[in-house]
Amino acid sequence: MRVYEELFIVKPDAPDEEVEAFLEQIRQVIVNGKGTLDKVDHWGVRKLAYRVSKYNEGRYVLLVFSSSPELVREVERRMRVSDLVIKFLTVRIDEKQKRIEKRRKKREKRAARRPAPQVAAPAAPAAPAPAAPEHAAPGVPAGAAAHPGEKE
Repeated sequence: MRVYEELFIVKPDAPDEEVEAFLEQIRQVIVNGKGTLDKVDHWGVRKLAYRVSKYNEGRYVLLVFSSSPELVREVERRMRVSDLVIKFLTVRIDEKQKRIEKRRKKREKRAARRPAPQVAAPAAPAAPAPAAPEHAAPGVPAGAAAHPGEKE
């Protein structure tokens, strides 16, 4: 069994009942072919990148299912002959999932070998900055003339 993603675009003006009936037909094809439908995700109506069959928008639907390659051919054939479907794309994703899982395990293994980071002691509170004298003349730096009229 392999895992596939099937993304297809349905006409935006198609009634919900027709779309659901088509999805049920695809679901039956997958189940009868000893496959499993893992996920059905409706993305809603979105603008297309370019005009397809006189449509500027389409209703996107994503299916994730596990099956044999022969069953994928049958699902694609049904997509091709359906009047509802404007475009479709099938991608095998089990290889990618295996690579991601393998990379995650390596990362966890490396993290287990690494020593735990040293926790630093909390820093002592900083001393407050010295306040400027209250009687300093405006515009004169604080240490320049402590008292007016006094010579250094």
